[in-house]
Amino acid sequence: MSILGNVLWIVLGGGIIIFFMYLFGGFLLCLTIVGIPFGWQCIKLSILALVPFGKEVTVKESAGGVLAIIMNVIWILFGGFWIAITHLLLAVLLAITVIGIPFAKQHIKLASLSLTPFGREIEEGD
Repeated sequence: MSILGNVLWIVLGGGIIIFFMYLFGGFLLCLTIVGIPFGWQCIKLSILALVPFGKEVTVKESAGGVLAIIMNVIWILFGGFWIAITHLLLAVLLAITVIGIPFAKQHIKLASLSLTPFGREIEEGD
């Protein structure tokens, strides 16, 4: 079922566009040494944005450090907030139709990860 959901997501849910946007941003951020951790988070988001069905976002057990908090605050201030708002708006637009509700749920999952990506990881779900 997740394969069908991912194919429909790429075609109808905007998955391919979001994938390339995150991937492009991640590569641009990786051009600088300071931007590498932020670029890696963008690349992690791009992978989830391409195939979100069948994936779960979990909090790492060893991620309660001050560095993760500081990196999340920097992330939120320099774009994470706006990325999350974009995903929430897309979720609202997709939730208007019955067919779009599963895609809206995936955008909400992406919004939570795009708001605070440090200290989280993507795992295979049910």
